[in-house]
Amino acid sequence: MILQNWSHLLIYCKSKFSGKTHEEFRVLFLDTKFTLIEDKCLAKGTLDHATVYPREVVKSALSIGARSVILVHNHPSGDLNPSQSDIDLTRKLVQALDTVDIQVHDHIIVGKNETTSFKERGLWSAIF
Repeated sequence: MILQNWSHLLIYCKSKFSGKTHEEFRVLFLDTKFTLIEDKCLAKGTLDHATVYPREVVKSALSIGARSVILVHNHPSGDLNPSQSDIDLTRKLVQALDTVDIQVHDHIIVGKNETTSFKERGLWSAIF
């Protein structure tokens, strides 16, 4: 599947989290042409937390043959504000994936009916 544009990507992400009452963390693994190779749920958690291990994300990316990724998780509460732990995890994932030349394009948070991203919020510079 080719993620044709930003709107198409957000619709796709919303569809993956529709009706979820617990937090999940997914990684969209992409090839060099921004084609979705695999969409993998790497953590299922509680109402407000899912434990993600950078080692598992890197391992999955390498085994799938991804060139880049988009991080996606939901906030079942509907609150689109990233927590400090969301920011810290994103920083760790960007650093870990960078060591194996895999680019992180963005981190998207899906609420009840809306989405936001770290880049949209100007948080990407806080990651580095």
